[in-house]
Amino acid sequence: MTWKCKGELFKRCKKNPILTADDWPYEANSVFNPAATIINDNILLLVRVEDHRGFSHLTVARSKNGIDGWEIDPEPTFAPDPVNHPEEIYGIEDPRITYIDEMGKWAVTYTAYSDSGPLPALAFTEDFCNFDRIGPILPPENKDAAVFPVRFNGNWAMLHRPDPASSNMKANIWISFSKDLKKWGEHEVLMYAREGGWWDAYKIGLCPPPIYVSDGWLIMYHGVRQTTSELSYRLGLALLDLEDPRKVLHRSEKWVFGPREPYEQSGDVNNVVFPCGWIVVDDELRIYYGSADTSVSMASAKMSDIIQYILKCPEDTMH
Repeated sequence: MTWKCKGELFKRCKKNPILTADDWPYEANSVFNPAATIINDNILLLVRVEDHRGFSHLTVARSKNGIDGWEIDPEPTFAPDPVNHPEEIYGIEDPRITYIDEMGKWAVTYTAYSDSGPLPALAFTEDFCNFDRIGPILPPENKDAAVFPVRFNGNWAMLHRPDPASSNMKANIWISFSKDLKKWGEHEVLMYAREGGWWDAYKIGLCPPPIYVSDGWLIMYHGVRQTTSELSYRLGLALLDLEDPRKVLHRSEKWVFGPREPYEQSGDVNNVVFPCGWIVVDDELRIYYGSADTSVSMASAKMSDIIQYILKCPEDTMH
């Protein structure tokens, strides 16, 4: 396994950014932070679309190859419903998709932006046309939530990131459990933001949902370090125990991907790469990410290289 370029494990698609607001069939300010899945031999992205008010909704884009030839829904696919769901009064953002085989449905976790701040919400769908909203599953302020596709000892599990009450406190990744995917408890910290000069020393949060590999549950997380007046979002990997996801087996010390290209460094929010979705195509793991909160891009790596890399990473000594 070799690091592709400048110490990064993932290689960018040559056609990046693969989706921009100019591609949209209706007026949009920016398109970014897509969830991803494969359905009916198509790669489906559930894209966050921000309008010119600054409010976001979600729209489906489909493609045979997941790079170009996108078919985009002509209007918002999943729009805020503040009348019936007041927690969505300021929009819905940053979805994650998990297929739950036991239910035969996709679980879509997303951030609902309420007048008390952002919070995780949940909906189910069988076709990405109709959505059954469950509503809020944790109180604000909290975001970056995704569920596992299976139960552990009869309980569902979810990763999420509460925001601390003080800016002087670190933001960590938490894990919670539920009998019914509605009421959540047994909350505990899964991974801590590191101390000092690390790239992930200020706050961390889950990116795409956990993905099953033979050695455990692979997760990708974003780390933020404030060294100047601006923040920079970079990505790391961790491997959780297959039977007990509360155990972090390995955690990357280096970041594996970070903002480097102009479309990642300059936009509505500079220096951001933020994937909410990933898929596996043969031995290729693709991440679909928001670049500078402005457009959608894609990068990929061989899954075999990723597994080889993460198994060589040390245990998480912060837990």
